[in-house]
Amino acid sequence: MPAAPEPDEDDLDAITPPPPVFHIEQALLGALLLDPHRLRDVNGIAADSFSTAPHAALYAAISTLPPPDPAEHAKNTKWLDRVLTLGREQARGLSASYLHTLIQVCPWPRHAPAYARMVEAEHARRRLQTAAEHLVQTVHDASLPTPVQTALAEADALSAVVDDIASRFPPRAGALPRTTVPLQVAPNRSEAVEEEQLLLATATAHPGDIENVRWLLPDDLTVPLHAGLWRCLTALVRRREAVDPVTVLWEAQQRGVLDDGSDPRDVIRLLAEPAGSLDYWGERTLQRSLLATVDRAGRRIEAYAGDSANTPFQLVVGARRSLADIAAIRSRWQHATVPAPARRPRLAPPARAGPPTTTTAAVAHTARPARAAR
Repeated sequence: MPAAPEPDEDDLDAITPPPPVFHIEQALLGALLLDPHRLRDVNGIAADSFSTAPHAALYAAISTLPPPDPAEHAKNTKWLDRVLTLGREQARGLSASYLHTLIQVCPWPRHAPAYARMVEAEHARRRLQTAAEHLVQTVHDASLPTPVQTALAEADALSAVVDDIASRFPPRAGALPRTTVPLQVAPNRSEAVEEEQLLLATATAHPGDIENVRWLLPDDLTVPLHAGLWRCLTALVRRREAVDPVTVLWEAQQRGVLDDGSDPRDVIRLLAEPAGSLDYWGERTLQRSLLATVDRAGRRIEAYAGDSANTPFQLVVGARRSLADIAAIRSRWQHATVPAPARRPRLAPPARAGPPTTTTAAVAHTARPARAAR
């Protein structure tokens, strides 16, 4: 049995090493501390672009203080002392020795713009990951009074982050993320199953209303059997054929919907118990599908951003493809829930001018007094 470590023994292996961006930030700050005039060559970053509070505080201090005279800066540490004093207001743990460490670990101060670009790229990845995590959390927040509207608003906020990253790092053609997205755990679908059964039964009882819910697609239903039965219903209505539980069952057999072993008696029973209105159940089903789509897109973007191997170009391409799925179902949701604008009544066209009438002239001619005979 291996000997247990002594209580005072330091377990250095348990300390997680800092990520590469930590060393890049050190190199950038060291370059700016050594040659403060290089700050004018640094673009695209701010204090919140740094991954640690001490680094953010140092960059804020360097950006705030006017640069020193190069000759004076080479002779003394007055400007470094001022940077340290100002930085300690935000990060009290800063020390003079750490500032000297930053200067020593900087390979080439003239590479400051390249270091800044790397810091900007890593900050973009963190921003995207944070926005995606917040989107997923919003989808699963059961306390929201308007879950769809809130989720779509968060999707818009995520899209704005993607657009900002794209403006800084324009995407390249074909640069797809290499990340393997983990499989999503299926949620409890008991409520969805019951509502989809009522949707199918109500549609079977009132097939004329199916035309009003054309925005509902088979993929919106969570159960494969239900999705197949919805395809059968819409196909029968499109062909203007008779619709009832028996005809739907026959259509399901022809399409292979029952190949999963579904009992025909259960299908007949399912389709024979309508309740409520088709619009209501359709909207409920679409809402659930929309939130599931937002959740999948958010998790996919979160996985992309969590992979440090992906470049900002790849993140933009992958995120925009995921957001396109949200945009597609969002359009259908608006079609289902936003009432169509009332048509303005068409005004009758003004009467066209006709040919001049001679009625008045005729009356005047007959009313003219006759001349006296001479």
